[in-house]
Amino acid sequence: MFFRNTTLLSRSCQYLLRTPLHQKSAFSISARSLVAVNAAMADATSNVTADLLKSKLFDQLQAQHVEIEDLSGGCGQAYQAVIVSPQFEKKTILARHRLVNAALKAEIAAIHAWTPKCYTPEQWQALQQGSA
Repeated sequence: MFFRNTTLLSRSCQYLLRTPLHQKSAFSISARSLVAVNAAMADATSNVTADLLKSKLFDQLQAQHVEIEDLSGGCGQAYQAVIVSPQFEKKTILARHRLVNAALKAEIAAIHAWTPKCYTPEQWQALQQGSA
C-alpha cells in the first residue's frame, strides 16, 4: 500500500516537472474573459435609465409617486427608489418588493444594485407629515 501511494505521488511530481514553464498563465486568460464580461455588462446596462424605471413603475404598479436616484454616479449601475402605490395595501415588505421586482425583472437583471422602498399612500402621507 505504501509503495503504491509513493508511485502515484511520484507520477504526479513527474507530470508537474514535465510541464513547460513558458506557458501563458491562467491570469492572462481570465483577464481576457473579464474584458468580455465587462463589455457584455456594458451592453446590457446601456438601456436602463431612471426615466425608464420610473415610467414602468407608474404603468405597471399604478404608482402615485416614484422617486428614482442613481447611486452609481451616473453610469446607471445602482438605483434606489421610493415607490408609493395603492397595490401595496395589506402586503408585507417582502410581497411589495416581489411585486416591484416582477414589474422590473429585465431591468433589475441588467443593473448591479436595486434598492426599493415601498409605501402605501397612507404610509407615504404620514411619513411626509412626520418630516415636516
